Parts: sequence; structure tokens; C-alpha cells
Amino acid sequence: MEFFLITIASWVTSIIDKIGYLGVLVLMTIESSFIPFPSEVVILPAAYLAQQGKMNIYLVVIAGIIGSILGALINYYLASTLGRKIIYTLADKRFFKFLLITPEKVNKAEKYFLKYGNISTLIGRLVVGVRQLISIPAGFSKMKLSSFIFYTTLGSSIWVVILAVFGYSFGSNQEQLEKYYSEISWFFVILAVIFIAYLIIKKKK
Repeated sequence: MEFFLITIASWVTSIIDKIGYLGVLVLMTIESSFIPFPSEVVILPAAYLAQQGKMNIYLVVIAGIIGSILGALINYYLASTLGRKIIYTLADKRFFKFLLITPEKVNKAEKYFLKYGNISTLIGRLVVGVRQLISIPAGFSKMKLSSFIFYTTLGSSIWVVILAVFGYSFGSNQEQLEKYYSEISWFFVILAVIFIAYLIIKKKK
């Protein structure tokens, strides 16, 4: 798995190196929509290139956030336009199962949204396995667009900035980045869990 992630990261790095910030924006749009694509393999390599002086770290972050919002809006509008029944029917098709989207995963995201309300579109951006799909139940419920964009932007910004900081920090030593790639990914997961727990406790209080 670690070798697979490093291979993808190398491929993404070559793409970003060729087409720059547009590559970051497009890949993060894909990552944030219904196509499974880890954001770690986009922002970390881009931040690495920024540390090498080939890109601007602030523009990398901005492109990453915009891409995340665009991808989330794609899911939001698909869900609000097609409706709950059609989305669940599509999720049961072989093609979408190939994309790792199943009715069970959509249902998990929907329960998550119903449990935590609008703020789930912020929290969900930090949860692996929920990040891409949390926009779908928001679309089902026709959540107010301004609120959806606000929470999505906030959650995406937190995630992209964390990734960018780590990628930039390790950028001076590519061997270290490759060696500790899996550990870094797990750190993000743990950090997200802690942050979510904090928000839940605060909300209950």
C-alpha cells in the first residue's frame, strides 16, 4: 500500500510539475467529487515542489481549496438535482461500486449529516471515507447554498493547509517524505478524529 501511494504521488508530482496550479485545482476537484482520489497525493507533492522553488505555496493552498469546493459543489448539485432515489440507484450500479461508492457509504454519509446537521459539511471534510460523500446528503436536503459553501470552505481550508504545511516541511528531504508517507497520512487521520471529537463535545455542551 505504501509503495502504491508513493507511485501515485510520483505520478501526480510529474503532472503538477507540468501544468502547475491548474493541475492542483483539477486533481483536487476530482478528489472532492465522487471519484476516489486521496488529497494527500495531490497537496503533499505540490507543497514539495513549492519548497523546491518551482511553485508558490500560497497559490498551491488556494488552488487546493478552490478545487475542493468545486468538487463538493458537483456532488451537491447532482444530489439536489437527481434526488435521493436516483442517487441510491446509481450507487448500486457496478460502475459506481468500482469507484468505491455504494448505497451503504451514501447511507453512512446521510446518517452523519442528519446527526450533526449543517456543521457536518465542515467536520466531514476532515473524515476519511466521508469527505467526498458528505456533500450528497447536503444536496438531498437542499441545504442553503451559502451555508454549504461556508462550511465546506472552512473544512477544506483546514485540511489543505495541514497537508501543505507537512509537504512543505518535508520538501527539503524527499527521502524522508517517501519514508514517512504512510505515517504522515495516519497522523492526518488521528488529527481529524481529535478535531471532530472536540467539535462534537463543544456542540453537545
